Amino acid sequence: MVNLFRPRKTTPRLERLRHLSLFVNLTPAELQIVDGLLHERDYLAGEVIFDEGEEGQAIYIVASGEVLICRQGEGEAGRVAQLGPGTFFGELALLDNSPRSAQARATTACQLIVFFRDDFVGLLDTHARIASKISRELARHLGARMRDMALTMGAYQHL
Repeated sequence: MVNLFRPRKTTPRLERLRHLSLFVNLTPAELQIVDGLLHERDYLAGEVIFDEGEEGQAIYIVASGEVLICRQGEGEAGRVAQLGPGTFFGELALLDNSPRSAQARATTACQLIVFFRDDFVGLLDTHARIASKISRELARHLGARMRDMALTMGAYQHL
């Protein structure tokens, strides 16, 4: 008997991607399509991933290691966020060409998964449903961040 429903091959990277909030609503087949558009980059501890003011061209997903998001030239003193595996940053690059609002630097040796804006725009043209699912998760993430910032600002106003 021929099995018409063979299980799809999975890789450690696909398993990692499946658990990211950005891709949580994608089917296994959709996730494989997106995986084909992603690139891996390795960074050494202290290496700059991008500088404040640069044009944003990609979103970065931390596969391993840690990344510091900080004000340009301020390092740890200007820390905005410290990010570890499973998190992502630079997400506004998928939406517009505006300059980066902070610097991203590898705190430790790290591996990042990179999703370039041009590939995302191509996905909009070829697989609109997949791009829509990713866009919805991105909007949820940005909305949550804005709510957190509003709460933090409100707390500071009451001090």
